[in-house]
Amino acid sequence: MQNQRGVVTWAKRYDLLITFLTLGRESALREKMLDLGKVAAGESVLDVGCGTGTLAIAAKRRVGMGSVRGIDASTEMIARARAKASRAKADVAFDVASAESLPFSDQQFDVVLSTVMLHHLRRAARQQCVREIRRVLKTGGRLLVVDFGVKGTGHRGPLAHFHKHGRVKLDDLVSLVADAGLDVVDSGHTGVGSLLFVLAARKI
Repeated sequence: MQNQRGVVTWAKRYDLLITFLTLGRESALREKMLDLGKVAAGESVLDVGCGTGTLAIAAKRRVGMGSVRGIDASTEMIARARAKASRAKADVAFDVASAESLPFSDQQFDVVLSTVMLHHLRRAARQQCVREIRRVLKTGGRLLVVDFGVKGTGHRGPLAHFHKHGRVKLDDLVSLVADAGLDVVDSGHTGVGSLLFVLAARKI
């Protein structure tokens, strides 16, 4: 279930749902997201709205000696993420925190990831979240946003039917990121279901 702020509180069932929706190809989807974000060895990465931590743990394998942090507003999600990281022996720090008020210093991360999270937020909260992401990005750092597109975009399949509410338009995602002071580098369909992406950079 979700509470009134859209915070998911059913962590174990969430993992089962994602496995179903991706037809068992969640690992390939996560790697594709890391490819889109151009995540590389030695980088510092923040996963905003990290859920149960799958993407953050995959990012840690990609960055090696680099650092990975994950935040989510759901205590249940963070508890499961920490347990998964422990089992995987992955050195990833997970914290309960709001996407609209990130508990990190200015220009701390090379890459920030935000996947299937922004659609949960109201417009003003989305804007504040992206402003916060820009703040914690280093100059030259990158933001990757991935979210569900409006009905009719992308390919058909289970993912295309997930979340009848809360879908986004690509133009709106691009505008959201640009209005926060980030330069859009690339955008379009991920090629997976109805998922869209925007890759942006902090130039100054």
